[in-house]
Amino acid sequence: MGEQPETMTDTPRIVVVDDEPEIRDMLGEYLTKQGYEVDLAADGPALRALVETVTPDVVLLDINLPGEDGLSLARWLREHQEIGVIMVTAAGDVVDRIVGLEIGADDYMAKPFDLREVRARIRSVLRRIERSREAQAEIVDHAAEAPPTPRRVRFGRCLLDLESHSLIDEDGNEQPLTAMEFDLLETFARHPNQVLNRDQLLDLAHNRDWEPFDRSIDIRIARIRRKIEHDPKKPAAIKTIRGVGYMFVPRGE
Repeated sequence: MGEQPETMTDTPRIVVVDDEPEIRDMLGEYLTKQGYEVDLAADGPALRALVETVTPDVVLLDINLPGEDGLSLARWLREHQEIGVIMVTAAGDVVDRIVGLEIGADDYMAKPFDLREVRARIRSVLRRIERSREAQAEIVDHAAEAPPTPRRVRFGRCLLDLESHSLIDEDGNEQPLTAMEFDLLETFARHPNQVLNRDQLLDLAHNRDWEPFDRSIDIRIARIRRKIEHDPKKPAAIKTIRGVGYMFVPRGE
């Protein structure tokens, strides 16, 4: 039996950006048969014009485009749209893949690719986007019911001052705090007793330029724990929820 078309209540819209007509048409025909709405663009200007009139769910974006390259376009998309971006690279272009991921691409594929792989990667990105949107909706609902966040919030043995961006320990000493560490602490302070996964932390801390595929959040939280927890090996303020993410428990309750 052949592959079954994607069945969803709201048909996802995919944009294919590639300067090679054969690849563009092949992907357009295949993805249309799989049940997606598909738009095609040959270069950066065509993509920019298209995004002004439609809102895609996922963009398949070739890196090696004439004129404005795919990396620049991916950065622009990330600044203006909350959509999935799958970079398409030439085989062996490791540097381009790394740069693409660093600017916020969700995934990458190397040419030549199997059409079934394209479909699988699109489905994976769509699932992640849907989970993120559902989680954001839950957080918004929770935030609407929650009381206002106080100026100072206790994290273990420290107080976080949201106005001065400072972290003060029990002895009155200010602990050094990077901008990224503050963003994470502020996010936890505004969402107490909520389990937040890594994608939610990236979105809520407005730091989608962080590396999406490594354990950078885990490393930063480990550093934060060394500053705020009485016993970093047994964290009470920022707890790990195994297999899901992290949760801030006010006063370590």
